[in-house]
Amino acid sequence: MRAPFALAVLAALPLLSGCLARAAVDVVTLPVRAAGEVVDLATTSDSERDEKRGRELREREERLGKLERRYGKEIADCRDEDEDACADARATWAEMEKLRARLPSAPPPED
Repeated sequence: MRAPFALAVLAALPLLSGCLARAAVDVVTLPVRAAGEVVDLATTSDSERDEKRGRELREREERLGKLERRYGKEIADCRDEDEDACADARATWAEMEKLRARLPSAPPPED
């Protein structure tokens, strides 16, 4: 009874040793792979940073465009002697100036 079992175990040893070796390699390399994933998640690539900056600039420019349209309407009402519109126009202008200060300047014109 023991002989067939022993033969089966001996025959399976080469197969099991590869499986065990692979499992050992997986266990040993797991911390290294996990650390690599953490570093990858914690760092931002140049392209990701560029995309984020471009998105922020577009959002600021869109906001500035909306403010300019609103300012145009308010200043037109102000010219019609609407004091509330004048106060709103001044507030909108101040917000536009703050936003313009955070936008990059346009490149100088070429000669």
